[in-house]
Amino acid sequence: MSRLVFINLPVADPKRSIAFFKELGFDHNPQFTDETGACIVISDIIHVMVLSHEKFGTFTPNEISDATKFTEVITALSCGDRGEVDDLVKRAVAAGGSTYNEPVDLGFMYQHGFQDPDGHIWELFHMDMSSFPQN
Repeated sequence: MSRLVFINLPVADPKRSIAFFKELGFDHNPQFTDETGACIVISDIIHVMVLSHEKFGTFTPNEISDATKFTEVITALSCGDRGEVDDLVKRAVAAGGSTYNEPVDLGFMYQHGFQDPDGHIWELFHMDMSSFPQN
């Protein structure tokens, strides 16, 4: 059975998040978008629900953490090649995000990441399994 993935993130301003992810080349599904949140379409099976703090709070009994101060999750997203990793990081920074580290090249895997305007960490990577070290 194929499954869909919905990542729910609390954000200060859903409209700002829509604009941010649009700059990265991701659209939103207007069917699941209103003033309290939006469904960002990453792929056919991966979606990110960017929800106002008020809306997000209706789904959890716990306090919402401030992602600019505390990290609860790192969302890792595969890319087709190293160029796509670098391009998405560059576009994220231009759209109001920031980087938190330098690119890492392990030979078989290349990775770099960004933080979106609300501080959520996105780790982008490209893996070349033909270069994976063999034991």
